[in-house]
Amino acid sequence: MKISSLKEKSQLNSHLLRVLGLAFGLAIGIGTTIGGGILRTPGDIAALLPTPLLIMAVWVFGAINALLGASVFSELGAMMPSAGGPYVFAHQALGDYAGFFVGYTYWIQVCAVEAALSLLIGEYMPVLIPALSGHALAVAFTVLFMLVVLQWQGVRWGGHIQTIVTVIKMVAFTGLIIAAFVMPHAAVSGTPALAVPHGVALMIALVLAMQGIIFTYNGYFYVCFFGEELRDPSRDVPRAIFRSVLLIIVIYLLLNLAFLSVLPIARMAHAPFVGGLVAEALFGERGNLIITAIVIISLLGTINAQILISARLLLAMGRNGMFLRQATSVNRGGTPTLAMLLGTVAASVFMLSGTFNAVLGVIAVFMVVNYLLMYVSLIVLRWHEPTTPRPYKAWGYPWTTLLAIIIGLVFLGGVVVSDRRHTLIALACLLISYPVYQGIRKLRFKM
Repeated sequence: MKISSLKEKSQLNSHLLRVLGLAFGLAIGIGTTIGGGILRTPGDIAALLPTPLLIMAVWVFGAINALLGASVFSELGAMMPSAGGPYVFAHQALGDYAGFFVGYTYWIQVCAVEAALSLLIGEYMPVLIPALSGHALAVAFTVLFMLVVLQWQGVRWGGHIQTIVTVIKMVAFTGLIIAAFVMPHAAVSGTPALAVPHGVALMIALVLAMQGIIFTYNGYFYVCFFGEELRDPSRDVPRAIFRSVLLIIVIYLLLNLAFLSVLPIARMAHAPFVGGLVAEALFGERGNLIITAIVIISLLGTINAQILISARLLLAMGRNGMFLRQATSVNRGGTPTLAMLLGTVAASVFMLSGTFNAVLGVIAVFMVVNYLLMYVSLIVLRWHEPTTPRPYKAWGYPWTTLLAIIIGLVFLGGVVVSDRRHTLIALACLLISYPVYQGIRKLRFKM
């Protein structure tokens, strides 16, 4: 399917509104990426690489990898500004099955994330409101449905929520960084210094550390899911992606420096929530309340983004006959209503069944595969559609793209070695997905 026909079809089958701007693009990239992960991951990294130099080196390496990916997604997003982002890229470059695979794995991922993070808010909320203790599931459903109701009013509401929450989140993280560097704090005792790995052990530790870091950077390109709703996608997609990545990098590096300035590495190592330890050291008993409020705000932004994304994925797949055509229906406010409703139902099922953790373990494998498919899509489109207008071209192509592929393959190898159980389940799902795809192809949900 050519880009022109894709645009014509989108105009016929839905009425998404071009009302979003660069501020929303930044909010969706930053708001989805920066969350609880940066407050937890440093503990795992410190345990694997217990020296400041190695810790900062892997975070810098993660930043370089994110910049390589940003260049790829910027070209694809500006070239094909349609709802569904990566689904559309894979479908056009690699065909129906690749699009099917990317679309459904992303959709399952975002629905599972909605469930997991909503329930996490339910577990954290009693710290701020003790009366809610023991009602985590009820709080989770309340949070999810409140966001859905607000977004139902229209895409402007979803955009405003995302922007407001992201601004609050950035102010909160900036305040935590400044406090770590300027506020006096009591010395934190730690266990004896950990031994630094060498040789093969060091290589394994580096790969494992990079796994956590790459997951923590995931989300900076999510503006691509909204290309059809941006007022000027050819400019705003690349600008939103790169500015988001750069701001995320700055926050991540400064946060790690702040953590290292407050806590000894031995105390950070294996800590499930380094951010909480830092807040406690800085603010005493109030630290737990402060860091919990920051985490809840961060999670709200991520959940809001996942709800927006899940709806646009089903809408895009409905247009190509990979899902129900009714999923392309959009209300006057620009919200794909049925698609959003189905995503909410899926997230609710994940919450009630408690299966989201197992699902996310499998999806983690597919996430790496999807990154690789995006890099390959860029190469294929450069080869097969050399004359298609590209408002932005990936810098350093093809070498930077090939480097991103190599890093992705190494990362995938690390995931396979470190989590064989979920890798085998993912492989089984991959094998099953093809006959499922063939069945859908034969049925071909008619428009």
